[in-house]
Amino acid sequence: MVKSSACLKKYGDPELQKNMVVWDVPTALEIGVIPKKVYCNQDMVKPLEQAFKNIINRGLVGELKTWDGCFNIRKKRGAVSMSLHSWGIAIDINAAWNGFGKKPAMTKELVKCFTDAGFDWGGSWSRPDGMHFQLSKI
Repeated sequence: MVKSSACLKKYGDPELQKNMVVWDVPTALEIGVIPKKVYCNQDMVKPLEQAFKNIINRGLVGELKTWDGCFNIRKKRGAVSMSLHSWGIAIDINAAWNGFGKKPAMTKELVKCFTDAGFDWGGSWSRPDGMHFQLSKI
């Protein structure tokens, strides 16, 4: 699992926003709440594109209810280390139904769309963060 120390080593201070891009999501993927543009780390583009393709190809567009963001420079909740959102390599979806520390309410099929594309899911952690997906390697 990617840690903030690895991001700091690879990308530097998140305030510098190195490796960040505005990804213009291909029109064919702009279905449901999939955003038209995402401000994210360039390393996130291909995996996120694959996850969106998985959602569409597997007929799960209706399960993606909300896009709740990617880039946000902040510390992890209740921790001193930085969130991986600070480097734009994490996203949150369906936040209203998958609160931090609560039992996740996301189907295995939707989760698999992301894990098959190279993401780790926060819903499987000892303190679940069911809305959260992050790159599994950088």
